[in-house]
Amino acid sequence: MTTPRERSAGAPRSRGGPGRRALLAAAAALAVLTGCSTGDDQVDVTNGGQFRFVAGTPAGEVIPENERQSAPDFGGTLLGGGDWTSDELDGRIAVLNFWGSWCAPCRVETPQFQEVYAEVRDEGVEFLGLNVKEADEQFGQAFVDTQGIEFPSLYDPAGEVALTFRDYPANAIPSTIVLDREGRVAAVYTGEVSQDDLRAVLDLLLGEG
Repeated sequence: MTTPRERSAGAPRSRGGPGRRALLAAAAALAVLTGCSTGDDQVDVTNGGQFRFVAGTPAGEVIPENERQSAPDFGGTLLGGGDWTSDELDGRIAVLNFWGSWCAPCRVETPQFQEVYAEVRDEGVEFLGLNVKEADEQFGQAFVDTQGIEFPSLYDPAGEVALTFRDYPANAIPSTIVLDREGRVAAVYTGEVSQDDLRAVLDLLLGEG
């Protein structure tokens, strides 16, 4: 049996049982309680949109199909302009990535997400960035332009979308939430996600009825 030490830090873990959501909420609360201002892995976005670094180990969870809950409706303004709502994801698998150009792990992860996006966008998979805590929208726009990021990002400096996902630990940067075709939360990651881990969960969801 694979031990936690042997498991990839970003690899998804499937969990069962009725207490899954309670465990997720407890994990999010624990992250807030143990936060510090000097860590370099994640940034807490709770407390009314305030951001601070917290220590944390990247981890992921794949939620069993019969335990998934519908994602909240959300929307906003895209980097570069234009309105966007989550209705545009209907019937498609979606990867929601909370990022900032100021976040060192994000500067590594976001271009890697672009590589995966280029591979799967014709298979019914959408990617959406949620750009948070930018001092000015131009910094986020400059990053996606220079890195050749083709999927859209909402400009969400206060982290309002993260707060709508309050039942899931989307309260750190970077964080990633993956939705299935029915708009349900199918996987949640806190911390940087490897391409292999992301491909694995997308392969799983693409293989579902």
